[in-house]
Amino acid sequence: MSESNGSKEERGIKKEKLNWFLRIITLGDRFSIQDFFDRVKKGFVEFLIVFFGVLVSFGVESQGEDFGDRESNIDNLIGLRDEMKDIQQYTQIYIEENTWIRALYTKLYDQWEENRDSVFLFIDETDGQPYSPLSFYNNYNPFNPPRVVYEAIKLDGTFRFLGSDVGRLVNNTYDGTDLKYLMLNTDREEKVYVDQFESQVANKWIFDLDKIDLYDTDFWVKNRKYFQREKFLKYNLFKRLGLWQQISEQLVDYDATLERNIKKLDSVIQTKDDEFVFIYWWF
Repeated sequence: MSESNGSKEERGIKKEKLNWFLRIITLGDRFSIQDFFDRVKKGFVEFLIVFFGVLVSFGVESQGEDFGDRESNIDNLIGLRDEMKDIQQYTQIYIEENTWIRALYTKLYDQWEENRDSVFLFIDETDGQPYSPLSFYNNYNPFNPPRVVYEAIKLDGTFRFLGSDVGRLVNNTYDGTDLKYLMLNTDREEKVYVDQFESQVANKWIFDLDKIDLYDTDFWVKNRKYFQREKFLKYNLFKRLGLWQQISEQLVDYDATLERNIKKLDSVIQTKDDEFVFIYWWF
């Protein structure tokens, strides 16, 4: 029994008989192959535990960031979709105004040459009072739909999360060529005719007429024949009616674009929302 215990204690090679490398990795005063491999296995298992622990930790953190990005992406899409609905409502109101203004001034243009003093006067249906459409001829309303959400998303740089297809759809809605021409026609192009009208008043009417008051109905009755001979004014109205017709067509096309893009965003939002809920519960 004592001999057996002695053999166990003497098992292994004494440290002083080992080369320099084995001396470095040897614990105690003897080197044992079995003991060395046992410690290697133990160290490897501990390494794997630490490695996979760190890996899982990073994975959970990354997954959390993905969830946050996904939720933020959905919020941005919803914000854009809701703002597009506001733009569509704005566009449809603008279409109604454009339809009304074209009908009003088309009627005026058609009756321009009629031989009656009230040819430039209409009756306001709301109060029954006469007025002249030419009293408000220098007014114009540039097309300027809301774009607060769009500008905010551009500012914080989160468009990269929307995807290329959605990005093109959104860009077409807010910065597309058709919209730019629509905004140009209702602003700079229309202002050309307004400026021409005001220039005619300031440079010609002021010398030909005794008193100029565009809001006085008697002014249009008293000078009716003068304005009927005023070919520049009638031509200006003719050209502006053509611009209003072009604007009308652009508005209808833009409204149809909005309708398509809103439906597309609804579909994308629903898909991403379903995907988010599924992954969340799976995780």
